[in-house]
Amino acid sequence: MAWGGVRPGSQEEQVGRLILAGVLVMFLPALPFGNYLIWPFVILTTWFHEMGHGLTAILTGNAFDELVIYANGSGYASSRTAMDGGGLSRALIAMGGPLGPSAMGALLILASAARRHWKPALVLLAGALVLSTVIWVRSVVGVVVLPLIAAALGWLAWKGPRGLQLFALQFLGVLAALSMFNDMDYLFSESAVIGGQVMLSDTGAIEAELLLPHWIWAILIIVLSGLMIGWSLKYALNHEGHR
Repeated sequence: MAWGGVRPGSQEEQVGRLILAGVLVMFLPALPFGNYLIWPFVILTTWFHEMGHGLTAILTGNAFDELVIYANGSGYASSRTAMDGGGLSRALIAMGGPLGPSAMGALLILASAARRHWKPALVLLAGALVLSTVIWVRSVVGVVVLPLIAAALGWLAWKGPRGLQLFALQFLGVLAALSMFNDMDYLFSESAVIGGQVMLSDTGAIEAELLLPHWIWAILIIVLSGLMIGWSLKYALNHEGHR
């Protein structure tokens, strides 16, 4: 799809698509029934967040037990720290959650930069959703919604038009990146109510292990997220997407 007078695949078109994706993410909830339309994507960004916790647990030599997602978009990931695991390990697991959506958003935006990556990226994301549902997801919302999203992504990868594949990657990438702003209050809170229970927030959990105030960790997470997304956008906008 060309943007009036703009060469298909050019940097200008890439910018236009990314701006459109950002506008949709920001303003879709304000449209009639917009909250219903955006709801599956809210569940998806929660999955990004909680998988960030879980995968960080695995990477630090710990156990990832279960992932729970509630209908209101909140959720949690349960992990067990190894016998020789210390405070740093637990702090990294806590940090992995808020960095998860930004990391996934950056990867999806990077994948949008080259045509040969569009289909594999959609297939990998769909496969990860199904695999995680089978292994870790333990809530009705997650078990129902995540496979449906995976099925839609799978169809898009194999049957969807190229332009829609590209836009899906950019939309999901921007959605994941901007979800950080929706979590801003949570990042700067020491605790939160999740599933009717008061729990330490991610930054509160980091503070408990590494002593510095939770708001300092919140700022660090925002900076790291901004760097990841900024670099991925710069890379994507400097490549025309036809390779």
